[in-house]
Amino acid sequence: MSRLWVTGYRSYELGIFKDDDPKRKVIDLVLKNEIDQAIVDGMDWLISGGQLGIEQWSLEMALNLKKTYPDEFQTSMMLPFADFGSNWNENNQTKLQTLKARVDFSASVSQKPYQSPQQLRNYQEFMLSHTDQALLIYDLDNPGKSQYDYDQIKRFSDNHPYPYKLITFDDLQSAADEYQENLNNSVQDD
Repeated sequence: MSRLWVTGYRSYELGIFKDDDPKRKVIDLVLKNEIDQAIVDGMDWLISGGQLGIEQWSLEMALNLKKTYPDEFQTSMMLPFADFGSNWNENNQTKLQTLKARVDFSASVSQKPYQSPQQLRNYQEFMLSHTDQALLIYDLDNPGKSQYDYDQIKRFSDNHPYPYKLITFDDLQSAADEYQENLNNSVQDD
């Protein structure tokens, strides 16, 4: 069994506030390519959290890829505590609940509402012990909330066979350049 943890920047850390933002198209392309390769390599489960940004987008992309690979893998949204997202605006709460209903499995690591940072550490431990590798869209030169996940993943991988891959801003820029070149070529072909 191969289980992939996908995490990374929150949408606001990337300055993405609308689903039709051009930056989102590039990130979706990167996620599609990475998840597609993970499926080909034998991934059975894509497991992510419910944070707005990379986590939700990776689950959305995985659900889209289920049309191409209907029986190859499952999706799971794991949340750190019971009332996760309850302080978000109504639109973002609806997005979370809709996505939660679409994945194959969803649960909270802690059955209690948020009480302390220990719940977040317990969540990280859960994710590390229930996955075999990680994919992070995260750049060490541009810190964000995912630094905590990266630090735990790095520490864990130093002592366990746990590969992880970082997609940096340079990688995203390369993907954006390729995306733009493909757009330009398709316009020229018309």
